Amino acid sequence: MSTRSVQVLNAGYEPLHHVSLQHAITMLARGVAIVEEFVEGATFGPHPLPTKVRLLRYVAMGWLQRRAAACTKAGVRARDRHRCAYCGGRADTVDHVVPASRGGALTWLNTVAACRACNNAKADRTPAEWGRPLLVTPHVPERVVALRPALAPA
Repeated sequence: MSTRSVQVLNAGYEPLHHVSLQHAITMLARGVAIVEEFVEGATFGPHPLPTKVRLLRYVAMGWLQRRAAACTKAGVRARDRHRCAYCGGRADTVDHVVPASRGGALTWLNTVAACRACNNAKADRTPAEWGRPLLVTPHVPERVVALRPALAPA
């Protein structure tokens, strides 16, 4: 069986998470989900090979809204709209405000999107030591912003 992942949508079409293809086929066989999107011309038994399934019954997601999103480099770049926090140019890296070499962690409040030139020039200094203030204030984003990279079309 393939290691392909399948996106699971709630009954109201809200994205929930991804599951393995095997788990998605089990959900279809149990009758708890239906195929929303599939690989054209590919089947698995009586079902088209799914890329997206939707649950037939709504799953309450209050826990998802209360939990802070995990900090990822893709999430930091999405939060900062792919703009460098130092020069405003296109960001292709993530910089630790307090450098990792000084114990700075990969957290929402200690990371900003940065272009490669600014990230390399800042090196292992703080913005104050480098003499360039941040153009943005790091913050913990709403969960939907943090998930935007995962929800974007491939």
